[in-house]
Amino acid sequence: MGLADITARVAAALARAGRAPDAVRLIAVSKVQPLDRVQAVLAEGHRCFGENYVQEAAAKWPALREGYGPVDLHMIGPLQTNKAKLAVELFDAIHTLDRPSLAEKLARLAQDRGASPALFIQVNTGREPQKAGILPEAVDAFVAMVRALDLSPTGLMCIPPEGEDPGPHFADLAQMAARNGLTGLSMGMSGDFEAAIAHGATHIRVGSAIFGARVYPA
Repeated sequence: MGLADITARVAAALARAGRAPDAVRLIAVSKVQPLDRVQAVLAEGHRCFGENYVQEAAAKWPALREGYGPVDLHMIGPLQTNKAKLAVELFDAIHTLDRPSLAEKLARLAQDRGASPALFIQVNTGREPQKAGILPEAVDAFVAMVRALDLSPTGLMCIPPEGEDPGPHFADLAQMAARNGLTGLSMGMSGDFEAAIAHGATHIRVGSAIFGARVYPA
């Protein structure tokens, strides 16, 4: 596939849904991708990327930003509280706010810095015990708690269970966001981003369909 193909599919999905051409932000997930693949996508003009690991991003992106100019960088993997300080310095958005202790840490950092990355609250829509995220029934209270810390969450994020129809999960997330006055919906990956767009996604996270299969170190 590649960036051009995914961009065309995004445009077609937006048109089918009757949405504006610029209604979705395409996050190119560059975790564990060889540097030459990332540089090739940068050379095509794309400037919005996602990373799962703080240390990998810290080793990669300062030099790439110096070489290619401003890049909108999104943290889409689990965030350990002890890496939060480095994360807020590196990332423009964090999609995995999933517990009170992390919210409190991000609030302290925001007060110290006078600024905060955009924050998405991760929701475990499938109630999967092995997966991070706020349970659906706890979302309203968690949003209120985050706001009470003087943070302004942008939206919600979910990763539907593998093997299930993602549509109901996307619809549930959209309802939770609307109920809490949140406009951001981070949902949809390589295999289901068109369904996510149909349900109102504002940010989609696409990796292998852009870059090719990941090559993990042996």
